[in-house]
Amino acid sequence: MKLQLKNLYDDFRDPATIKALSKLIHEEAAKLDREIRIMEVCGGHTHTIMKYGLKQLMPHNIRFIHGPGCPVCIMPKERIDHAYILAMQEEVILVTLGDMIKVPGSQGSLQDARSRGADVRFVYSPLDTIKIAQENPDKKVIFFAIGFETTTPMTAAMIARAQKLGLKNLLVHVNHVTVPEVMRELIDSRDEHVDSYNNRIDAFIGPSHVSVIAGAKIYKEFPEKYGRPVVVSGFEPVDVMEGVLMLVRQCVQNRCELEIQYRRSVTMDGNVAAQKQIGRYFEKRPLFKWRGLGNIPESALKLRDEYASIDAEVIYRDILPIEEIEDHKLCICGDILRGMAEPTECQVFGTACTPQKPLGSCMVSSEGACAAYYKYGDLLH
Repeated sequence: MKLQLKNLYDDFRDPATIKALSKLIHEEAAKLDREIRIMEVCGGHTHTIMKYGLKQLMPHNIRFIHGPGCPVCIMPKERIDHAYILAMQEEVILVTLGDMIKVPGSQGSLQDARSRGADVRFVYSPLDTIKIAQENPDKKVIFFAIGFETTTPMTAAMIARAQKLGLKNLLVHVNHVTVPEVMRELIDSRDEHVDSYNNRIDAFIGPSHVSVIAGAKIYKEFPEKYGRPVVVSGFEPVDVMEGVLMLVRQCVQNRCELEIQYRRSVTMDGNVAAQKQIGRYFEKRPLFKWRGLGNIPESALKLRDEYASIDAEVIYRDILPIEEIEDHKLCICGDILRGMAEPTECQVFGTACTPQKPLGSCMVSSEGACAAYYKYGDLLH
């Protein structure tokens, strides 16, 4: 029989397996004397939970909390303004990933910039930017890099390739962020203006794609220092259900450990070669503002000083604003990203704020919690 893509994921979406895992979770949860609140850090997990109705398969004392794991959703407006301003420069072609097109900044979105004549292009891979730079030697081609540890190696690979080819017109605006620091912030907020203490996270489902690169080891501090167990889970519904079961069993057995559910791709050490490539070009920023979460120390990357000649933030620093910009007053994306509110609690959800006309970042991205609730909301009834 010819192997098709669906043969690779069918078993991980099997309804009978999902229901069997739900039954086991109910049996284990019956042994608990308290409610367990599990944060799925990544927006990919949120969409799986919503799409397959996993919330409805949980016992009353197991609750999902939606975390900030969407790199578009956590990007502050001032960084979106950087993209917009750069795109509006006559000599610039701005290149980025597709989810960025509708994200609203204070001056508009990249979609708005394109409608006003800017040359904005969207790619599936940063490496596609190489060809654009080669075909437009008289232009400054700026790649607006965004994403967690998952996509950072691709940006590093693009830089390495551009350097090897001797491309002088390819610049990078770096917005790569890292996961462990924001998980720490959600437990132990360092920003006096942001309350992250009332979300009461008991356990984490760790994102597997991040862990493929960085290794599951990046979560060790949470069971060891903060008393929160972590299970690194895949994104299929069977993966998520098994991850929940593993966490519930830890709680029942009074264990607090780091475990890997997604063993078919994740190891404790991760992709060491990719980590070295990242370390070659990037270093930690002292501080980075996360939308709705405030300023988090060492939670993002920047180009090393020796690569200042390709750093768009350095080259265009005179026109890029640094002042912080507040979100729309009716938008509660900050509370949603901190796991303190659900999208349906927002008074503009699904009315003034939709994927077609988003007010907040959680509705813009395909991985945002609001977008998930909007798309799969009928499963809540």
